[in-house]
Amino acid sequence: MKKMLFQRNLWVVMVLIIGVVFGVEGRPHKILLDTDVDTDDFFAILYLLKLNRSEFDLQAITINTNAWTNAGHAVNQVYDLLYMMGRDDISVGVGGEGGIREDGTILPNVGGYLPIIEQGLTTTGGCRYRQAIPKGRFGGMLDIDSNYGFRKAFLPQGSRKYQPLRQPTAQQVMIDTTSSGPITVFLIGAHTNFAIFLMDNPHLKKNIKHIYVMGGGIRSKNPTGCCPKNASSSCMPRQCGDRGNLFTDFTSNPYAEFNFFGDPFAAYQVLHSGIPITLVPLDATNTIPVDEKFFDTFEQNQKTYEAQYCFKSLKMTRDTWFDDQFYRSYFMWDSFTSGIATSIMRHSHKNRHGENEFAEMEYMNITVVSSNKPYGISDGSNPFFDGLKIPKFNLKRGGVHSGHVQKSLRDPFCIAENGKGRCKDGYTKEETGPEGVRVLVATKAKPNQDAKSPLDREFFMSFLDVLNSPEQSGRFNFTDEFPYYREVFYKPNFRRKKLGKIVAFDMDMSAGDFLALLFLLKVPVEVINLKAILVTPTGWANGATIDVIYDLLHMMGRDDIPVGLGDVFAMNQSDPIFSAVGDCKYVKAIPQGSGGFLDSDTLYGFARNLPRSPRRYTAENSLKNGAPRDTDHPELRQPLALEVWDSVLKTLDSGSKITILTNGPLTTLANIILSRKNTTSLIQDVYIVGGHISNGGTIKGNVFSVPSNEHAELNMYLDPLAAKTVFESDLDIKLIPLRAQHGVSSFPRIIQKLFLTKKMPEALFAHRLLSTLHHLQEKNLRYRHMHTFLGEILGAVVVADDYSCLNATFNSKPIKLSATGDESMDGQIAIDEKQGKIVKILRRVNPKAYYNLIADRLGDEKQSAVISSFEEQKRIWTTPPKIKLKAE
Repeated sequence: MKKMLFQRNLWVVMVLIIGVVFGVEGRPHKILLDTDVDTDDFFAILYLLKLNRSEFDLQAITINTNAWTNAGHAVNQVYDLLYMMGRDDISVGVGGEGGIREDGTILPNVGGYLPIIEQGLTTTGGCRYRQAIPKGRFGGMLDIDSNYGFRKAFLPQGSRKYQPLRQPTAQQVMIDTTSSGPITVFLIGAHTNFAIFLMDNPHLKKNIKHIYVMGGGIRSKNPTGCCPKNASSSCMPRQCGDRGNLFTDFTSNPYAEFNFFGDPFAAYQVLHSGIPITLVPLDATNTIPVDEKFFDTFEQNQKTYEAQYCFKSLKMTRDTWFDDQFYRSYFMWDSFTSGIATSIMRHSHKNRHGENEFAEMEYMNITVVSSNKPYGISDGSNPFFDGLKIPKFNLKRGGVHSGHVQKSLRDPFCIAENGKGRCKDGYTKEETGPEGVRVLVATKAKPNQDAKSPLDREFFMSFLDVLNSPEQSGRFNFTDEFPYYREVFYKPNFRRKKLGKIVAFDMDMSAGDFLALLFLLKVPVEVINLKAILVTPTGWANGATIDVIYDLLHMMGRDDIPVGLGDVFAMNQSDPIFSAVGDCKYVKAIPQGSGGFLDSDTLYGFARNLPRSPRRYTAENSLKNGAPRDTDHPELRQPLALEVWDSVLKTLDSGSKITILTNGPLTTLANIILSRKNTTSLIQDVYIVGGHISNGGTIKGNVFSVPSNEHAELNMYLDPLAAKTVFESDLDIKLIPLRAQHGVSSFPRIIQKLFLTKKMPEALFAHRLLSTLHHLQEKNLRYRHMHTFLGEILGAVVVADDYSCLNATFNSKPIKLSATGDESMDGQIAIDEKQGKIVKILRRVNPKAYYNLIADRLGDEKQSAVISSFEEQKRIWTTPPKIKLKAE
């Protein structure tokens, strides 16, 4: 086997040498890649980066932000991959704040966060297609955003990062790259970005030589979910034989493939653009599953950093796979597409029929279904037509886009009596009529020409050879970049101190929450004993942002504080049939782009300034904790919020109680109440930051993206059923509403106080973050709500102060919260003398005392940061440790 691989590596080197000659005689193929940065996507990216640049020059990467990853996490992973590979020259585009008007006018820099059918003038909107993608653990978006925990553990961190209003947008990068001359485009995610580019820049079509696409399923028959031979009679086939691969949605739509389903109308626009297209659909990728022999061979051949990163990711994908059919269900989707494309391109001067080493090809006439028959109906499902005098983009009434458009996973229109869905949104079907487009299609993976090889597909050998080639290899991983790297856990010694009030902090990871956490960590432990952090990822940030909490705790020397991850869906929003997916009824109010998830997930660009913690989210897990099987290191698994809550209660002394501070939706607290009924008696009181009591007043709430709901506050609105559960409990609640927060939401005053205080690392960090939020609020309308985050610090200050310095005043009022399912009313709080729950409501605090207290705490030398930044870590890891000489 080793001799065979040596011969294959020698062949790769010869190809690279030929590539150099090619570079002298002709120009390299310039490539633009649009990706959703799923696991198989960076397999494809690394495969392309390993090919000789004189032959294939990957010039730009744009990120598809409405599929398997979230923009902030995806863009920084791409930056780190490129840094590892020494390719910081490659342009990276993500997002954008442009919109599409009702008349179809496309404004500059549409971010692609939403499918075209949902795109309005902002980055808020529904998830009619994206809800088919699992959101949490076991291969969902949480795992993909963090690459199962390997992203931060393995990839080195360069100087490039997301920064608000400075990040090149996807459309900007596409325009710049295509304007420079002929280029080939690879599409390995949903087609939103590129479809918008084509629709808005028809003059640049002439510069697109060819489009290579991974997506669709034409004649495919899904092998996933088929009962194995000799299976018992109780085995029920699931997707077996379906055209598509929507494993979460086959009961509604058995025809679509994920990439095309992510934006069927966009896929249609690309396919019908008139540009030559080669398609690698499920027909071909279903014939190249990652089988056990390939997996074992890959495990034995990891000679480069990029090979190691790919294998680690593949192995964790296998180990966390939801059933025991991984080797029959996981395929070489995007990397196979890259191999086919580059093989065809290598011989393009004499290749009219797509001859290549890796796949059999055939021309077919196809189209993409974007709506369901009958056409011309108006049933409220199709924003292109419903309620419009002139259809959007001047689409034809009664045409192929005018039928019913799938609205949700369980859309009643799509459910058939036989259990198989009838919706075809995203289906790539053969079409002989005028709608058909002639496309070169890969139909089957070619067998390995080497009969002695244990690998049965020719591309398997190429993939391993290219990835393990010493040419254009990765320079280092995260730990090897630093000659004196070592992991350090910082845990304080409080043995001689009398610890104060026990507090658990429940946060949704908004910018204000991190400032509140900093403040709590600075309060003397004799006053506040912060015992746990509960993360509620149903608000301003996605689950993988939990790593920022770990990094901030590491900076402050508090690696001892446990961090528990809560549910990723608001109450009653997960799907009743397949709980890993669900709706976004309330969280869709949060912008996907600027001022929303993109900024929260990166802490407005500051997350990468924090020192790197040895703790991080990982997908490691065990069978006893509900995983499909044990992974290699189950002891590293991410604790759940309820587990951390239980562990804290076990440490309480007799008679002790715990105080809870919540700074986000009340999802986690509601789950504690409902599932741990016997423990609520151990809760001293609950401070809730949020809520707005209008009581007929003129002051409005802050759900700025839902105009019909004028009087709700976001923390209550994002999970109204959870809020109702909490307010109807017997807990002692102290509410810190919007009105009180507004009284201490002056950016200039707090920034000035922090400027004048001692320059402790945490004070400097808070000053820079707040100054950035203030600057963004003044500069761009997308950031007009930044004062919301400034107000979130108030809860931490009130909990720590016991009202002595702040002169805080509370009033007791009977309140009732609306949670009826009406988005125009949900989350609103009213005074109800008859049925309301008595709650202590903060009226006001002394603003001067408040700002002084924050600045004084953050500027205090006690309980200060033990390591200030990632830059300081780098200096430590590149400096030889001082050797202590023994005394004579």
